[in-house]
Amino acid sequence: MSFVKPIATKPYHQIRILECDEPLITLPAKLFVLQDPHPYASLSAPYGDRSPYCVRLGVLEGLILAQSYLQDFYPGWRIQIFDAYRPIAVQQFMVDYTFAKVVQSRGIQASHLSEAEKEAIWQEVYKFWAIPSYNPATPPPHSTGGAIDITLVNEDDHPVDMGSPIDELSARSYPNYYAIEHLSRLDWLGGGVDLEWAKEFHNRRQLLQQIMLRAGFCQHPNEWWHFSMGDQLWAWTMNQRQGTERFSAYYGAIG
Repeated sequence: MSFVKPIATKPYHQIRILECDEPLITLPAKLFVLQDPHPYASLSAPYGDRSPYCVRLGVLEGLILAQSYLQDFYPGWRIQIFDAYRPIAVQQFMVDYTFAKVVQSRGIQASHLSEAEKEAIWQEVYKFWAIPSYNPATPPPHSTGGAIDITLVNEDDHPVDMGSPIDELSARSYPNYYAIEHLSRLDWLGGGVDLEWAKEFHNRRQLLQQIMLRAGFCQHPNEWWHFSMGDQLWAWTMNQRQGTERFSAYYGAIG
């Protein structure tokens, strides 16, 4: 049973979509490292006959370019794909799963939550998870084939520690969480934060951001691992960055 309740749309939903009909392409495992087993498929998320490791052709081309930039800095390092394409049914499954996990972690039952408590949890969930909308004007980014969740692996294919795991529902997920000025502003210096490690985590996130933005992607404001190209989030971010309204999305929902 779905736990999802209707909420306000995201700011990027105002962006129009001019679908380009570019195909979904399966990511080549020889080029990138694919998370195995896939984290959501292993939970029995309803992918049907779709592979979670599909993206639009332009996204694949952008990833290849980004990885070449990465290897200019660190030969032998590669991009690891945590997640890519999600049917909207999978998006629904995962927001429900995340809501249930938050409730479970607090030792309570969903039936015992007040409406205010439920609303507070949904606000946490939707800071990181897109709304599983079936409206063709407001698709979840991952359901367009234009969004990917990624991290880095070294020359031995060992994941590079980025300071927090993918999908963590906390401030540690914010791309600039480990920036020294951010830690200072929160008065966390000397409060259990290892500044050397904080600097290293920040540098690694900056590296990931740098190669992806240079390849034409944008980054989710709340997630160090999430990058988009061609979807509404990408177009909205580009318009915000450049102070224009000339960018439209060219990837809509698939499946």
